[in-house]
This record gives sequence, structure tokens and C-alpha cells, in this order.
Amino acid sequence: MLDKLLKWDRETFIYLNSLGIEQFDVFWSTVTKIPTWTPLFLLFGFLFFRTYPKKQALGIIITLLVMVFFVVTLTDLTKEVVARLRPNNDTEINTLIRILRSPTGYSFFSGHASSSFSITTLVFLFLRKHVKWAAIFFMWPLLFAMSRIYVGVHFPIDLIVGALVGAFSAWLFYRLYLRLILPYLA
Repeated sequence: MLDKLLKWDRETFIYLNSLGIEQFDVFWSTVTKIPTWTPLFLLFGFLFFRTYPKKQALGIIITLLVMVFFVVTLTDLTKEVVARLRPNNDTEINTLIRILRSPTGYSFFSGHASSSFSITTLVFLFLRKHVKWAAIFFMWPLLFAMSRIYVGVHFPIDLIVGALVGAFSAWLFYRLYLRLILPYLA
């Protein structure tokens, strides 16, 4: 079963990566960089302070930062334990794919997917009742995660698991905020 899943993962990656068009390389190479998304992070902060009292907004931002630390740490530990090679470092397929980035770390699971889905899900949970268009924020992690296939550094399963870990972590930290932090801010 695991062998079939990994075979599907590799074949799907090779297919999706091969759909890349040279004219879009600059776009996807830009999308995959974290600093590109700084205006979105500033928008999140602005919306928190516009929507919530100052103490609550600060509590939400601190919760978000602690969650990001948790997710990044969990991602890094998992990568070291699983030790799955990135597609760009896998000698069996790296001659078959387009490689626009060449990180050296491990692949499973994607830090880009886990961190972006955790941030977006937590932001959505806090703003969904106040900002009607909050669901549009999920365009960021979708583009961010898909860029990792395009640039040749993550398999689809890395992204799927990263997204699930991120979304679950956000839900967990949202619940912790409601139970442990919000009562003290009121």
C-alpha cells in the first residue's frame, strides 16, 4: 500500500512539475518566497486591530506567533525523522523534472504548506464572522504550496500532509486561545 502511494506521489509530482512553462518561472519563483507575502501579513495584523480590542488583537497575534513556532518546530523535527529526499535531490527523478530551486533539507512534510495553512486557518477562524471575504485568504497557501511542486522541491503528499498539519494546528491553537487566553483578556 505504501509503495503504491509513494509511486503515485512521484508520478503525480513528475506530471505536475512537467506542466511548468518557462514564461511563468519568474511568477512561481516569486510566489514561493516568504517576503513576497509581507503585505498579506500586514493586512492580517491590520484586520485584527480593526476587528478586536487592542488587548485581544495582541493576544491573537501572540497566539499566532506561538503557533507558527510550534508548526515550524514540528515540521523540522518530522523532516529529520522521516528523512525523505526532496525531488530536486532525488537522483532517480531529478533529471526528469524542472528544478528552479535547490534546497538541501528533507521534503516530508512541507514547511511552506504547514506554516501557510496554519496561519491562514487561524486568521480565518478569528475573522470569519467579521470579514465576509475572509475565505479568500486561502488563495495564499494554495498558491504558496503549489509553487513548491512547480519549483521542484516537494512531492504532493508533502503538501497535503503539511496542509493538514497546519490546519489542525490552527484549530488547536484557536481552541487554546478561547479557553486559556481570552478569559484573562476580558
